[in-house]
Amino acid sequence: MIVDSIAYAVISLLLATVTLHAQQPKREFSLQADSSQFWNLVAKDAEFKTIGSGFGFTEGPVWETAGSVIVSDEEKNELCRLFPDGRHETLLKLGDPDGNTRDWRQQLIVTASVLRALIRLAPDERSYTVIADRYHGMRLNSPNDVTLGPDHALYFTDPTLDLVKGEKQETPFKGVYRLSQDGKLTLLIDNLAQPNGLAFSSDGRNFYVSDTERRNIWRYKFHADGTVSDGILFAEEKNDETPGVPDGMKLDRKGNLYVTGPGGIWVWNSAGQRLGRILLPSTAANLTWGGPGRSTLWITAGHYVYTLKMKAIGYLPYTEPKEAK
Repeated sequence: MIVDSIAYAVISLLLATVTLHAQQPKREFSLQADSSQFWNLVAKDAEFKTIGSGFGFTEGPVWETAGSVIVSDEEKNELCRLFPDGRHETLLKLGDPDGNTRDWRQQLIVTASVLRALIRLAPDERSYTVIADRYHGMRLNSPNDVTLGPDHALYFTDPTLDLVKGEKQETPFKGVYRLSQDGKLTLLIDNLAQPNGLAFSSDGRNFYVSDTERRNIWRYKFHADGTVSDGILFAEEKNDETPGVPDGMKLDRKGNLYVTGPGGIWVWNSAGQRLGRILLPSTAANLTWGGPGRSTLWITAGHYVYTLKMKAIGYLPYTEPKEAK
């Protein structure tokens, strides 16, 4: 079947969000606390910087120990490396790249919407191999975000948000998948409207997925065999006044969840209580941890990449010990 009207509505919403942002008065960076706990995660005078500019639409940041960050530019159809001095270079031309991560061998993994596939870049990061593009013979929709799991498998979302115009949806759902190290693709979740960002807690017990269409976040129990269960509605990010929807997410070492949303980034504790918001000049799409001690947030937001110095220590699965599993 073709992309349904709901998917078109969500895409229209995302485009309208960008347009509305352009029409609104200039926004400023600020920190908005809902709980005193928020100030345990970030200082009131935290350093906020614009590191990169001149992009089309940034997504999927991957921090590198040299201080650079890899980002997708969905509008210019390329993967880029952004250097600390603001320079950026094109690594690879690719139709609508989105989420990125590294696998446990440190190879770059990319969700490629136009290819309708998950791909692995070669060590020189100038060519790639398709590692997943079909489920039971049906083409995937438009893989969106990806993360490395505690078991060293890859986990990714497959909404229809970026399904190529004129191409048919073949899977009758928008799924969340697990790709094992031996290449087996398993469907984990099939009842979300438009699954988008996803992340694991540092203890490997909880798995989070954002649903962009319904503007909420789900939490699941994660099991050692790579399955999930007991999904609960963890939080909602509904705000009709400020542009932004639940998209990319990361956790810190203490289990606090950071999710892009209306106005910037919404911060939740492990009990689902909103601790505060990081309000940004441009609408955020995704984020990652980086810098010394993983204590800096790198944020992709439209034409820009920002950094924010945090008190919290972030969790990045691909920087954990690399023992085979």
